[in-house]
Amino acid sequence: MNNSFFYKIKKFFFDKKQDIVKKEDIDNIEKILLSADIGTKITIKIVSNLEKKIKNNNIKIDDLKKILKNDILNIVKVKKKEKESIIKKIEVSKKPYVIMIVGVNGVGKTTTIGKLSFFFKKKGYNPIIGASDTFRESAIEQLEILSKKSQVSIIKQKINSDPASVAYDTVQSAISRKKDIVLIDTAGRLHNRINLMKELSKIDKVIKKLIPKAPHEIILVIDANTGQNAFEQTKNFSYFTKISSIIITKMDGTAKAGFILKILNEYNIPIQYIGIGENLNDLKEFNEEIFIDKILKN
Repeated sequence: MNNSFFYKIKKFFFDKKQDIVKKEDIDNIEKILLSADIGTKITIKIVSNLEKKIKNNNIKIDDLKKILKNDILNIVKVKKKEKESIIKKIEVSKKPYVIMIVGVNGVGKTTTIGKLSFFFKKKGYNPIIGASDTFRESAIEQLEILSKKSQVSIIKQKINSDPASVAYDTVQSAISRKKDIVLIDTAGRLHNRINLMKELSKIDKVIKKLIPKAPHEIILVIDANTGQNAFEQTKNFSYFTKISSIIITKMDGTAKAGFILKILNEYNIPIQYIGIGENLNDLKEFNEEIFIDKILKN
């Protein structure tokens, strides 16, 4: 049996499509929302509004779907700043535009860097990758493979080298070789937050020696299938670094996905892209309205 948020909400509307909404229907929606890692705050807001709407009105299920969509959109846009695309920011920024990628190990961070480099290359930019996750030899090797596929330059050092040194060499190389974009990989070891914070701080400082306003972007990569853990990762990384945007990986429709609404509601961080597969082309721009339509569409 499919227990995903997508499946449950779609099944609810399919099964009840022609019926007048009753109190037990709202109770069912509440259970679905709570099971989707959306959180109690958002669920209470949505359910309270739905109960008010049906109190003295004969509302049909199709009307309920529209109300639910609008409620969710209003909630996720309350604290969300106006989303400006990374491409737009790159266009108006002095080159090179430095992007630091953070996230815990196993979320698809390295693969996402390969996709981003390919994405920017297709847009006509000339990116360079810095392999600053020097604690995992597999990460360096994987970035090498991906850089060859996307035909993007890479700067690397030996395993266990100083990550900040790799970042410095990458930015320095980008300046001398007139690269448009720098993508810096970083280690993701949340189990030792103090060391990670020191490491990211050191990378930040050495980059600023070359470009005072860099890094221009710090992107957090999270895995859609980890549900509530993805929200906790956002919370943790936001605590010790300024996350400017998010990329969600493995958005193949099987994830609970409710945590996305929770992130949009509680943090002022736009979701820029979603990864939908393993190929270099499998990186798409994220749109809240399309995402919610997908949830509610039968």
